[in-house]
Amino acid sequence: MRTPLVMTLGMVLAPCGLLLNLTSTLAPGWRLVKGFLNEPVDVVLYQGLWDMCREQSSRERECGQPDTEGYFAAEPVRVARGLMVTSLATTALGLLLASLGVRCWQEEPQFALAGLSGLVLFLAGLFSLIPVSWYNHFLADRAVLPAPASPVTVEVSYSLVLGYLGSCLLLLGGFSLALSFAPWCEECCHRCRKASSGSSRRPSISTVYVDWPQPALTPAIKYYSDGQHRPRPPELGATSKPKVGFPMPRPPPKSYTNPMDVLDGETPAVSEGASSRSTRPCHSSLPCDSDL
Repeated sequence: MRTPLVMTLGMVLAPCGLLLNLTSTLAPGWRLVKGFLNEPVDVVLYQGLWDMCREQSSRERECGQPDTEGYFAAEPVRVARGLMVTSLATTALGLLLASLGVRCWQEEPQFALAGLSGLVLFLAGLFSLIPVSWYNHFLADRAVLPAPASPVTVEVSYSLVLGYLGSCLLLLGGFSLALSFAPWCEECCHRCRKASSGSSRRPSISTVYVDWPQPALTPAIKYYSDGQHRPRPPELGATSKPKVGFPMPRPPPKSYTNPMDVLDGETPAVSEGASSRSTRPCHSSLPCDSDL
């Protein structure tokens, strides 16, 4: 059996969502802060869930920057840490269940297990979408997510975009795999209908069963053997009955026999001179060809 399209689509989208969410969780790029006073114009600060990196066009990126504003203690950051890790673990569990249900090595897919994996993946997408949306909602709120005062500006960075994309892919992949419940439910309903229709019905009280005697079957009157009709031979242990009727005459043979002697009156004739072979006298006991 070919793998259904919904299973194939779910198995493609779910790993992509896992990869994007993993990158979004580990990369320090949820928020971009720039425009610092007493700093070069090209200095930017990337803030993530676990680290902050300072980048300048003339220098390499420097990570492990100190948190002077209390950014990591903000509630959206702490909640995002827990929910993103939970989403990654749930996604791994969903992919394991999907691999067992979609059956790349079996003859028939397990629709119930594939549908369950779809629900798990859909839940993982919600776990990652909630912190990303919450963080984006309070992105410019310095009271919730601390940041230096103006003229410093804050912007959305690449990790937040990857988190959105990964969450959407997980939601789509989980929903696609959850559609595998449809064949499983249809099969269960068919079994229930078949079991209910095959159950024995109780007979009605007015039903009366009568055992009627079976009529005795008369034996065959004649058998046909050796070209003649003969009566059936008596069975073992049965009393012989007198024969009724008269015997049928045997038909005469159909071959032709000549009752007259064809050699009667034949006398040898003497002929002189040369004669044909057919006019010579016949001295054989068998008839000559001239007689025929």
